[in-house]
Amino acid sequence: MLELRELSYAYPDQGFALSVPELTLEAGETMALLGPSGSGKTTLLNLLAGILTPITGSILLNGDNLSELSERQRRRHRLLNMGMIFQSFELLDYLDVRDNILLQGRLCDSRRSDATLEQQARQIAEDLGLGDKWRRNSMALSQGERQRVAVCRALLLNPGLVLADEPTGNLDPDNKIAVLRKLIANCKQHRRILLTVTHDHSLLEEFDRVIDIDSLVHKQSRRDG
Repeated sequence: MLELRELSYAYPDQGFALSVPELTLEAGETMALLGPSGSGKTTLLNLLAGILTPITGSILLNGDNLSELSERQRRRHRLLNMGMIFQSFELLDYLDVRDNILLQGRLCDSRRSDATLEQQARQIAEDLGLGDKWRRNSMALSQGERQRVAVCRALLLNPGLVLADEPTGNLDPDNKIAVLRKLIANCKQHRRILLTVTHDHSLLEEFDRVIDIDSLVHKQSRRDG
């Protein structure tokens, strides 16, 4: 379960502040977050990920209060318990598909053996149509294939929370629905929470909940996307 209570954050000397009185997401629940550029969506994702720390309030993920953890503890918690899908992919260009997917497990001293981890990575890649690209360098992939690699990496360690920033933004209409449905099905099967930032209204019916950020937060001004 993800719980936000009386959360507030402000950028120093930049005139942007937001507060979230309350938000609760249950295990296996999927939510799309809407809002124009500058409305605070990225700020909220970064708070949930522990990249930013709130001024007041609490962020609880399965009972762990992220706002009480040190920076080092938040970083490890993020690696072990969260999957992040970035709009810009954040792949390492000198690695192939296999090693980009396995990277998070290697960074955090995964709780599974290398063989088990690789088997799981290969299965996720197959499910998302990347089985024949397994040893291809990431620079040789299309934008859509790179985005699917980022989705695979986010799912590898069975995170309780998946945070996705426009996870299908580089896919064609047919593939974006197929990939999103696979992502949602995976989160449902493993009881993960999925929170997705999107501008694509054609995807909204796939989610359990759709929330406009203006109805969720109180803002003093606008800064980011």
